[in-house]
Amino acid sequence: MDVSNAKPTGNQRRRRRPALDEGVGVERQALRSDLGQRLREAREQKNIGLRELARRLGVSPSLISQIETGKTEPSINTLFAMVSELELSVNEIVFDSKPEAGEPAGAGAAQLRDGEPMSSLSDLSLPAEAPESPVQRATSRTSISLESGVSWQRLTAQPDHNVDFLYLRYPPGSESTPPHSLMRHNGTEYGYILQGRLQVSIGFDRYEIGPGDTISFDCTRPHRFAAVGHETVEAVWFVVGRRNTLSVDDSSVAP
Repeated sequence: MDVSNAKPTGNQRRRRRPALDEGVGVERQALRSDLGQRLREAREQKNIGLRELARRLGVSPSLISQIETGKTEPSINTLFAMVSELELSVNEIVFDSKPEAGEPAGAGAAQLRDGEPMSSLSDLSLPAEAPESPVQRATSRTSISLESGVSWQRLTAQPDHNVDFLYLRYPPGSESTPPHSLMRHNGTEYGYILQGRLQVSIGFDRYEIGPGDTISFDCTRPHRFAAVGHETVEAVWFVVGRRNTLSVDDSSVAP
């Protein structure tokens, strides 16, 4: 029997998928480890002990340890609190990687889209950008995926330590924090919805915003985001003036 042109059976196709899933899993682990290392280095540069940081944020030392060692992904709430307590921007700690010798600027940052590795600029036949180019190509944004599938993409070609300029994606059913726990930090947030519907809780008030709608608010007010409906929310977001944060645990504040 000639099997050279035979189509793979369902069992054969299923056996191939774990290899892809395993590759994506390895990539996500590398992202977690890289983020955890940068958070640990930033904490040590501030001469803040692990237990002291946990005390300031109102979380357990074991959670901080697991994040720093790449064993777990931080929630958006915890990540915002950590970078704020360390007096850094999200851009600075999440996206500003340190390339190895001989690599172009930005090469050390993981580039993901929808959980898959993105093609390089050369693969897409696009002109290579100079190291200090102000242009950020849509196909090569640095990105990080967080808990519940939420992802952020940096929209600046170079890290900007004064503002977080981000492209947010909230898949259906995803949220920034659990319903009983809101986050707060210094600064002001500005958002513009491109698609989908996003529920924004600010203190005791709730707002549902859709394509073309914008929102701005004081980040010291407890807040929370959640995708509404069956469409992925995509939005452009700014956070300006972030510095020290209040406690991560805001469970006493109902949305």
